[in-house]
Parts: sequence; structure tokens; C-alpha cells
Amino acid sequence: MNEFFRVYTSSDVTGVELGGALKNVFAIAAGIIDGAGMGDNSKAALMTRGIAEMARLGVKLGGKAQTFSGLSGIGDLIVTCMSRHSRNRYVGEELGKGRKLDDIIASMHHMVAEGVKTCESARSLARKNDVETPIIEGIYDVIHNGRSPQEIVTELMTRKAKSEDGTKEY
Repeated sequence: MNEFFRVYTSSDVTGVELGGALKNVFAIAAGIIDGAGMGDNSKAALMTRGIAEMARLGVKLGGKAQTFSGLSGIGDLIVTCMSRHSRNRYVGEELGKGRKLDDIIASMHHMVAEGVKTCESARSLARKNDVETPIIEGIYDVIHNGRSPQEIVTELMTRKAKSEDGTKEY
């Protein structure tokens, strides 16, 4: 560490690795919100619910809940979803504007948006472990099944109402 760089340690390797990977999927979703012009409140809601999905899946896979409230969870998610330099957010923004994934990837000149592939693994892990991840499912459907971002947003917004902790349906 020095006056420009600070390090925090964690014994939760699973949580740190999952936070670092899953935030890329949610950054694609944040970019879709930007590209579709949905606004800051929509992106804040997406990021908040993204952390909830990340923590649900991470804890089920052996991570510690508090890891997802730290730098490798919320911290990494915020910067990746908000930065104009984020490749994953860029892919989402272009999807939100209506561009096709193949065209977006081709225009990136061999730069990688990790969330595109990570989405497949995240969806598979969630299904295998019976963890509800509607945002990951939605982004998977946009990327791999050609569904429109607007269709997914409508689907997410019209899901059955629940308490924030997911224990009660209305």
C-alpha cells in the first residue's frame, strides 16, 4: 500500500471471485438501461437488486454474505456499472440502443467484455443450485436468445411483488 493505493484482504476466495465475475453481467444490464435512456433511478434499482442476486448465488456457493457488501461486491459493481470505460457497460449500452451483439463485439477490436460469457456460467450455476436470479436470466435471454432488452425490462418490472428479502410474496 501507499498513498495512492490501498489494499484490503479477505479470506473469502469464493465470494471475491464471484463478485469479480458477476459484476460484469450486471454491468451489461446497467449499460442497457443507459442505452435505452431509462435513467439513474432505474440503474440504481438494477444495481441494488444485482447485489441481492450476487449475494444469494454467492452464499449458496459458499461465499460469505459480507463479502458482497465490500469492495469486491458493491465496490466493484458500482465502478463497473457506472464507468464510461467499462467494456461490459458499453456492450449493454449498445444493446439498449438496439444494436446486435455480434456487431458490437466486432466493433470492439479484440477487447473482451467478460460478462457475455460469464452470463452463461452464472445462469448455469444459479439453475444448478436452485437460486433465483431474474436479472441474470434476463441478460442471458438478451445475449443468447435474441430477446429485446425492453421485453426483459417489462418482464422484470411485472414480476410478482415480494418483500425486499424475498421471504414474502404479495
